[in-house]
Amino acid sequence: MSTLVVVAGALIEDGALLVAQRARPPELAGYWELPGGKVAAGETDAQALARELREELGIEVAVGARLGVDVALSTTATLRAYLVTRTHGEVHPHDHRALRWVTGPDLDGLAWVPADRVWIPELSAALTR
Repeated sequence: MSTLVVVAGALIEDGALLVAQRARPPELAGYWELPGGKVAAGETDAQALARELREELGIEVAVGARLGVDVALSTTATLRAYLVTRTHGEVHPHDHRALRWVTGPDLDGLAWVPADRVWIPELSAALTR
């Protein structure tokens, strides 16, 4: 049985992290996450993440280093995060309720999608570099 991989991008600019507020599904609507999506057949993680951020945010990115550990979403799905750098475009919420730039002190108080909460220590460290 193959595992579905979901990728998420941590875009950090000027000491702030871009987070996206989910519009759906109903049980996750209103929670904040790192934007991203599913890796399609034949795509690498980096290709999928670049495509998803183009679709969801309207930006082009360069995908960098892995961030933190893989998170099991279910017995057949894994969530994986990467640092990304914007190379072109302005950020717009095409697929989310809202977008917000947050700093290190904001991370703990944010209503995160439960799976993304795992990466708070790594995100906090990345924001202080």
